[in-house]
Amino acid sequence: MQTNSSQIEKWIKLIRADGVGPKTFSRLLKYFGSVDSALAASMSQLAKIEGIGYKTAERISATRNSFDAGGELELAEKLGIWIVNIEDSRYPALLKAIYDPPPVLYIKGTLSKDDNLCAAIVGSRQCSIYGREQASMFAHLLAAGGFTICSGMARGIDSAAHQGAISAGGRTLAVMGCGLANIFPAENKKLFELIANNGACISELPLRTEPRPENFPPRNRIIAGLSLATIVIEANLRSGALITAQQALENNRDVMAVPGRIDSPLNKGSHLLLKQGARLIESVEDIMDALGYIGDQIGGIISDSAEKTAERVEMPLFDVNKLKLSSEEKVIYDCLSKNPKHKDVIISESDLSPGSINAGLISLRLKGLIKELPGSAYIKK
Repeated sequence: MQTNSSQIEKWIKLIRADGVGPKTFSRLLKYFGSVDSALAASMSQLAKIEGIGYKTAERISATRNSFDAGGELELAEKLGIWIVNIEDSRYPALLKAIYDPPPVLYIKGTLSKDDNLCAAIVGSRQCSIYGREQASMFAHLLAAGGFTICSGMARGIDSAAHQGAISAGGRTLAVMGCGLANIFPAENKKLFELIANNGACISELPLRTEPRPENFPPRNRIIAGLSLATIVIEANLRSGALITAQQALENNRDVMAVPGRIDSPLNKGSHLLLKQGARLIESVEDIMDALGYIGDQIGGIISDSAEKTAERVEMPLFDVNKLKLSSEEKVIYDCLSKNPKHKDVIISESDLSPGSINAGLISLRLKGLIKELPGSAYIKK
């Protein structure tokens, strides 16, 4: 089912009423059965709903028609932004499964069912060169292997993650802590357009909303909710990345962290996560191993429309019959079996240059098709 503009207009009016957040909206929809009925409900009817009470009912009743939803839709059309509600078939399946999903999403770009194979990469705005390189590298490798990369388009780690995914020709999602009519930070205007052309920029906030500090913790739940796993790189003890990690845990998603220098405050939050049981990540293969069981873990929450994507998450993550391998990759893959084979033997049997062999082995490892053993030996998974 896809929602039309008149339906969206009503949803926007209700979610913008004073006192209505995602959880209250869900209660209203469940109690009244439709947004139309909730908009028409009396104050006494509203007050009967658990968690609302008379004062909140009064606020909702007084403001549920105050927001200029028609003007919002006109501006969205002008900016090339589309809006979906949670009942729309295009609404992301993984996000719909969290405790408090946004009733309405603003989207600049495209969404794909393949985005259900998504990993979040988040971390500090004030990051080191090492942190930026790790974020870009992991995003690039995962995107090349078919993952969508999700982050928050902030300075530092977030921006590096988006750029890494785009450089691999992959998809990336940016969840904004402001309305999509604003671009924050301002220097990311070009990145905003690149993300929209290679995925989507997403927000639950009205288009003109400024990037206020209180907007960022709620947006972090969306980053975590869109993703099978959250990977934290260089987060200090007050970093919003820790909020994203906590939201991921609360919604039964994996949390991973890349270790850094022990004498750097930038890594205190990441290392705290590791002490608390987050998966230590040193390579893409670590991520592959960690995600091997996630298909079973989230089995019941991915919608029927995403079943095909969910199947890809079970080990092995990538099916060789469904992947487009280069001619060099195919030669290398055909050389291997379940018995270990040294890299020098692969070179002698394949007639490929050492450089091509090295590149092909890295790519096949990334795609989860082969495994490296100690001593430069490789096997098929």
